[in-house]
Amino acid sequence: MKKMIQFAFCCLVLLFFSACSSLKITTDYDRSVDFTKYQTFDFIELDVQGAISELNQNRFIAAIKAEMEKKGFKLDESDPDMLVNATAIIEDKQSVTADTYGYGGYYRPYRWGGGVTTTNFDVYEYKTGSLIIDVIDASTRQLIWEGTGNKEIDTQVKDPDAAAANVVARIMAGFPPVSSTQGKIRL
Repeated sequence: MKKMIQFAFCCLVLLFFSACSSLKITTDYDRSVDFTKYQTFDFIELDVQGAISELNQNRFIAAIKAEMEKKGFKLDESDPDMLVNATAIIEDKQSVTADTYGYGGYYRPYRWGGGVTTTNFDVYEYKTGSLIIDVIDASTRQLIWEGTGNKEIDTQVKDPDAAAANVVARIMAGFPPVSSTQGKIRL
Protein backbone atom coordinates (compact mmCIF):
# COMPACT_ATOMS: atom_id res chain seq x y z
CA MET A 1 0.00 0.00 0.00
CA LYS A 2 2.83 2.39 0.90
CA LYS A 3 4.55 1.75 -2.45
CA MET A 4 1.27 2.37 -4.24
CA ILE A 5 0.89 5.74 -2.48
CA GLN A 6 4.50 6.65 -3.34
CA PHE A 7 3.91 5.66 -6.96
CA ALA A 8 0.74 7.74 -7.09
CA PHE A 9 2.59 10.72 -5.62
CA CYS A 10 5.35 10.38 -8.21
CA CYS A 11 2.72 10.26 -10.92
CA LEU A 12 1.43 13.58 -9.65
CA VAL A 13 4.65 15.17 -10.89
CA LEU A 14 3.58 14.17 -14.36
CA LEU A 15 0.47 16.20 -13.80
CA PHE A 16 2.71 19.27 -13.75
CA PHE A 17 3.26 18.75 -17.44
CA SER A 18 -0.39 18.53 -18.37
CA ALA A 19 -2.49 21.46 -19.52
CA CYS A 20 0.48 23.67 -20.29
CA SER A 21 -1.85 26.57 -20.96
CA SER A 22 -1.90 27.32 -17.22
CA LEU A 23 1.89 27.07 -16.89
CA LYS A 24 3.23 30.35 -15.51
CA ILE A 25 6.74 31.10 -16.76
CA THR A 26 9.21 33.66 -15.49
CA THR A 27 12.78 34.23 -16.61
CA ASP A 28 15.63 36.48 -15.57
CA TYR A 29 19.24 36.88 -16.59
CA ASP A 30 22.42 38.85 -15.94
CA ARG A 31 22.29 41.68 -18.47
CA SER A 32 26.06 42.20 -18.31
CA VAL A 33 26.80 38.71 -19.69
CA ASP A 34 27.65 38.13 -23.36
CA PHE A 35 25.86 34.84 -24.07
CA THR A 36 27.52 34.49 -27.47
CA LYS A 37 30.76 33.38 -25.79
CA TYR A 38 29.18 30.15 -24.48
CA GLN A 39 29.33 27.00 -26.57
CA THR A 40 29.27 24.01 -24.21
CA PHE A 41 27.35 22.86 -21.13
CA ASP A 42 27.13 20.13 -18.53
CA PHE A 43 24.67 19.30 -15.75
CA ILE A 44 24.67 19.70 -12.02
CA GLU A 45 22.53 17.04 -10.40
CA LEU A 46 18.77 17.57 -10.35
CA ASP A 47 17.55 18.85 -6.96
CA VAL A 48 14.25 17.35 -5.92
CA GLN A 49 12.02 18.78 -3.19
CA GLY A 50 8.87 16.76 -2.79
CA ALA A 51 9.93 13.36 -4.15
CA ILE A 52 9.70 12.85 -7.88
CA SER A 53 10.57 9.55 -9.47
CA GLU A 54 13.82 8.74 -11.19
CA LEU A 55 11.85 8.38 -14.43
CA ASN A 56 10.71 11.98 -14.17
CA GLN A 57 14.20 13.17 -13.26
CA ASN A 58 15.49 11.50 -16.42
CA ARG A 59 12.70 13.12 -18.46
CA PHE A 60 13.70 16.57 -17.18
CA ILE A 61 17.38 16.00 -17.92
CA ALA A 62 16.71 14.58 -21.40
CA ALA A 63 14.38 17.46 -22.26
CA ILE A 64 16.85 20.11 -21.06
CA LYS A 65 19.72 18.42 -22.93
CA ALA A 66 17.65 18.29 -26.14
CA GLU A 67 16.64 21.94 -25.78
CA MET A 68 20.24 23.07 -25.19
CA GLU A 69 21.40 21.11 -28.24
CA LYS A 70 18.59 22.62 -30.37
CA LYS A 71 19.99 26.01 -29.41
CA GLY A 72 23.44 25.03 -30.69
CA PHE A 73 25.19 24.17 -27.41
CA LYS A 74 27.19 20.97 -27.06
CA LEU A 75 27.36 18.68 -24.04
CA ASP A 76 30.92 18.69 -22.65
CA GLU A 77 31.39 16.78 -19.42
CA SER A 78 35.10 17.60 -19.11
CA ASP A 79 35.36 21.38 -19.57
CA PRO A 80 31.94 23.05 -20.06
CA ASP A 81 31.36 26.80 -20.43
CA MET A 82 28.03 26.56 -18.59
CA LEU A 83 26.53 24.38 -15.89
CA VAL A 84 22.81 23.64 -15.94
CA ASN A 85 20.94 22.94 -12.72
CA ALA A 86 17.30 21.90 -12.53
CA THR A 87 15.20 21.98 -9.37
CA ALA A 88 11.78 20.34 -9.17
CA ILE A 89 9.46 21.27 -6.31
CA ILE A 90 6.08 19.74 -5.47
CA GLU A 91 4.05 21.42 -2.72
CA ASP A 92 0.71 20.80 -1.04
CA LYS A 93 -1.45 23.94 -1.00
CA GLN A 94 -4.82 25.00 0.33
CA SER A 95 -7.28 27.62 -0.79
CA VAL A 96 -10.12 28.73 1.47
CA THR A 97 -13.21 30.55 0.24
CA ALA A 98 -16.10 31.92 2.26
CA ASP A 99 -19.64 32.46 1.03
CA THR A 100 -22.01 34.51 3.21
CA TYR A 101 -25.74 34.24 2.78
CA GLY A 102 -28.37 36.14 4.73
CA TYR A 103 -31.61 38.05 4.83
CA GLY A 104 -33.15 40.80 6.87
CA GLY A 105 -31.30 43.77 8.25
CA TYR A 106 -31.27 47.33 6.93
CA TYR A 107 -32.99 48.68 3.84
CA ARG A 108 -32.40 52.35 3.24
CA PRO A 109 -34.10 54.33 6.02
CA TYR A 110 -36.11 51.35 7.32
CA ARG A 111 -35.02 48.46 9.48
CA TRP A 112 -36.76 45.20 10.08
CA GLY A 113 -35.85 42.15 12.07
CA GLY A 114 -32.42 41.19 13.27
CA GLY A 115 -31.46 39.41 10.09
CA VAL A 116 -29.81 36.02 9.77
CA THR A 117 -26.53 35.32 8.04
CA THR A 118 -24.70 32.11 7.39
CA THR A 119 -21.10 31.71 6.28
CA ASN A 120 -19.90 28.56 4.51
CA PHE A 121 -16.19 27.89 4.26
CA ASP A 122 -14.82 25.70 1.47
CA VAL A 123 -11.28 24.33 1.65
CA TYR A 124 -9.72 23.30 -1.65
CA GLU A 125 -6.56 21.19 -1.37
CA TYR A 126 -4.26 20.90 -4.37
CA LYS A 127 -0.64 20.45 -5.39
CA THR A 128 1.60 22.86 -7.23
CA GLY A 129 4.66 21.92 -9.20
CA SER A 130 7.63 24.10 -10.08
CA LEU A 131 10.55 23.47 -12.37
CA ILE A 132 13.46 25.88 -12.01
CA ILE A 133 16.25 25.77 -14.59
CA ASP A 134 19.44 27.63 -13.69
CA VAL A 135 22.31 28.27 -16.09
CA ILE A 136 25.61 29.04 -14.38
CA ASP A 137 28.90 30.30 -15.79
CA ALA A 138 31.24 27.35 -15.16
CA SER A 139 34.37 29.45 -14.64
CA THR A 140 32.92 32.04 -12.24
CA ARG A 141 30.15 29.87 -10.73
CA GLN A 142 27.76 32.81 -11.10
CA LEU A 143 24.13 32.44 -12.09
CA ILE A 144 23.65 33.94 -15.56
CA TRP A 145 20.11 32.84 -16.49
CA GLU A 146 17.11 31.39 -14.68
CA GLY A 147 13.76 30.14 -15.95
CA THR A 148 10.87 28.98 -13.79
CA GLY A 149 7.65 27.21 -14.67
CA ASN A 150 4.85 26.96 -12.06
CA LYS A 151 1.58 25.12 -12.38
CA GLU A 152 -1.26 23.77 -10.33
CA ILE A 153 -1.29 20.01 -10.76
CA ASP A 154 -4.71 18.81 -11.81
CA THR A 155 -4.69 15.92 -14.29
CA GLN A 156 -2.47 13.06 -15.43
CA VAL A 157 -0.77 13.22 -18.83
CA LYS A 158 -0.91 10.58 -21.53
CA ASP A 159 2.62 11.11 -22.93
CA PRO A 160 4.93 12.29 -20.14
CA ASP A 161 8.03 12.40 -22.39
CA ALA A 162 6.41 14.79 -24.87
CA ALA A 163 4.90 16.82 -22.04
CA ALA A 164 8.30 17.20 -20.33
CA ALA A 165 9.86 18.35 -23.60
CA ASN A 166 7.04 20.86 -24.13
CA VAL A 167 7.35 22.35 -20.63
CA VAL A 168 11.15 22.64 -20.83
CA ALA A 169 10.91 24.22 -24.30
CA ARG A 170 8.44 26.81 -22.99
CA ILE A 171 10.61 27.63 -19.97
CA MET A 172 13.77 27.87 -22.07
CA ALA A 173 12.19 29.79 -24.97
CA GLY A 174 14.04 32.93 -23.86
CA PHE A 175 17.44 31.27 -23.54
CA PRO A 176 19.91 32.52 -24.52
CA PRO A 177 18.57 36.03 -24.18
CA VAL A 178 19.22 38.53 -26.92
CA SER A 179 21.00 41.52 -25.41
CA SER A 180 20.03 45.06 -26.31
CA THR A 181 22.90 45.27 -28.81
CA GLN A 182 22.48 41.80 -30.31
CA GLY A 183 19.87 41.13 -32.94
CA LYS A 184 19.19 44.76 -33.81
CA ILE A 185 19.73 46.03 -37.30
CA ARG A 186 21.14 49.49 -37.39
CA LEU A 187 20.24 51.72 -40.32
